[in-house]
Formats: sequence, C-alpha cells, structure tokens
Amino acid sequence: MPPTPPALAAISHGTSSPAGQAVVRALADQVRHLAVSEEAEGHPVGTVVLGHVDVQQPDVATTLDSLAEGESAVLVPLLLSAGFHVNVDMKEAVDAAGRPAVIAGALGPDERLAAVLQRRLDEAGADLGRDTVILAAAGSSDASAVRDVGETARLLSGRLGARVQDAYLSFAEPSVPEAVRAAVEENPSGRVAVVSYLLAPGYFQDLLEARASKAGAAVITQPLLHLHEDTPQVPDELPRIVLDRYGLAS
Repeated sequence: MPPTPPALAAISHGTSSPAGQAVVRALADQVRHLAVSEEAEGHPVGTVVLGHVDVQQPDVATTLDSLAEGESAVLVPLLLSAGFHVNVDMKEAVDAAGRPAVIAGALGPDERLAAVLQRRLDEAGADLGRDTVILAAAGSSDASAVRDVGETARLLSGRLGARVQDAYLSFAEPSVPEAVRAAVEENPSGRVAVVSYLLAPGYFQDLLEARASKAGAAVITQPLLHLHEDTPQVPDELPRIVLDRYGLAS
C-alpha cells in the first residue's frame, strides 16, 4: 500500500477584510479541486486545509492540530515572499507541532506571477508601451523578502520590455509615494501605473490605493486575487503554484 501523502496546509497572512477572506478561501478551494486532478494523474495530494499566520483563525497551530493523529504536513505559505511570518512564526509553529511538518517555498518570485501582474495592468487600462510601471509590495524587514520582490520586478520588466521599479508600503525603500513622485518628475508628460503585488484585498491594498493615488499614479491595479461583482477571481496560475511548492517540499 503506497504511503499516505502529507497534508497540504495552505497558510495565508490573514485579513479582517471580508473580500480578502473570500478570495483566499476561493484559492484554497481551487487548490483542493486541482489536487483531485493531480491524484487522478498519479500525483496524490493529502488533505488540503486552510490556516492563517495572523489576524484570522484557525492559526497555524490549530490548523495542524485539526489533522489526523500522526499525519504529516507541508505548510505552503500563501505569501508572495518569505519574510518574518515564514521564517519565524511558521517555523515556531512547526517546531511545536508534535508531528512531521515542513515549510514549502513562498509563492514568489515566479514567472507565472509576473504573467498575472501583466494581465492586471492590461485590465486596469495601462499603456504598457508608454506608462512608467511601479511594482508595489507590502514590504518587509527581512532582506531576502525584499530581494524576492526585486526579482519579481525584474521578471515583469522582462515581459514588458521596460524597466519596472519596485516600491514598498512599509520597512523597505523606496516607499510607494516616493517612487510614484520620482516617476512623475522624471516623465511629467507620461503616466504612472502602479501594479499591486499583494495577494488579496484588505488593509494593504486600501493603503496602496490611497497613497499611490495621492502621489499622482494614474493607474492602480487590483491585487492578484480579487472580487468581480462579488465573484472571487482566482488566476489559474495560483493554485498550480501552490501545488508545485507542495510537490517540491513533499
């Protein structure tokens, strides 16, 4: 009898935003759906559960405790880079879990995320041949997480054939307002398009829209996951990346 595959614990940041909660649940549901197809193709995936590292319940410890006794787990961070929440919070939860568990890589950087970001710019009406593009992330005190955002900016730049400046809402530099103002001053006859490198609606997306708009951005995109007429929009790339991270760590 083949061994039971480890559970896939998808761990989001957590948010108090109902829209953010809805789209992250939709992502987890699509991961479960795709996992069934994977099993049919001979790539079994264990139980798929959703937990959160902050704000929401169940937290990581409770999520792992919900699994069957002795069931191993792979935690897949539903985060775009591996910063404090992965390297400290999730690690502490795994160390205290009392079951075999490992942490997979974060969702980014990944060429497929760059493809979704390009689509978000198209959807928002950016003129990709003329607008100055800024990739806006939440920011982190972890230098490796900031490097990951910079790598995503480079991947997006390669797709667009134009420079993409990374910018941040907290901790790292340049800040989003600084980057937008600098772009406006550098090209006063052009527009600035800010592409949101955030997973879901919530506090940081609201902050991004307010700060980027005040600084002079003409275009601000939706996050990677969002609602359209109350229907969660989950790009096909996202559940595939989640399962790929699981597979690499299993």
